[in-house]
Amino acid sequence: MRTLRLGRMEMGKGNLILVNPSHPLKDDRVKDHLVAVRSDAAHILLERQTAKMLAGVTALLDCEHQIVPVSGYRTMREQQTIYADSLREHGEDFTSKYVALPGCSEHQTGLAIDLAEKRDDIDFIRPDFPSTGICGRFRELAIQYGFIERYPAGCEQITCIAHEPWHFRYVGYPHSEIMQERVLTLEEYTDYLKQFPHQGAHLLFRRNQREFEIFYVPVQHEKEAMIDIPAAVPYQVSGNNQDGVVVTLWRDRP
Repeated sequence: MRTLRLGRMEMGKGNLILVNPSHPLKDDRVKDHLVAVRSDAAHILLERQTAKMLAGVTALLDCEHQIVPVSGYRTMREQQTIYADSLREHGEDFTSKYVALPGCSEHQTGLAIDLAEKRDDIDFIRPDFPSTGICGRFRELAIQYGFIERYPAGCEQITCIAHEPWHFRYVGYPHSEIMQERVLTLEEYTDYLKQFPHQGAHLLFRRNQREFEIFYVPVQHEKEAMIDIPAAVPYQVSGNNQDGVVVTLWRDRP
């Protein structure tokens, strides 16, 4: 067995962190963890694994000349500028629907990307990304690479953002697949995983030749949680930016 020590630092890191007005980010993403999303878009950055998975989807679909990145990582200052510019140009109602408050934007994590169908004129705030054609195929395949459409239609009261079919968030596999199957937003999935505590029944998810075991570990602000997991099993740990961490064990099925 191996022992994991999980504390406040882990709670704010990882692919499953929840970022919204109720759960703002504590600080900017460390630049060392960011890379250019594409060679022809060096100014658009993503967290390293997120960029790798996005490149995988793009390569498989061979859609680099049909789908283009619009916006990736943003600093706090950049988000403040975008928010202020939108207020001035579009007003408060539009801005509250389509631009997250500074500190509450997923773009500040490096885990989110806005994409557009390639056209001569692309709207930075609301790029066009239809549900058909190459964009529709991208949306379907991206689930297998760990991406979700973060702000689906009909969930505005939950996400606090209007429907944004162009905004994709990396949460990692198998979480993207589970969220898709159960039709859950990240807010709902964060709560759902608390039904599977470390000391209780764990969530088991099987796909192809893999079995995933997922459980939630609450973390108190002043204390570390210590848990034991099998030594030979690959695992991932992600905080939820709320009150704990999620542990995912990967096993090969016989």
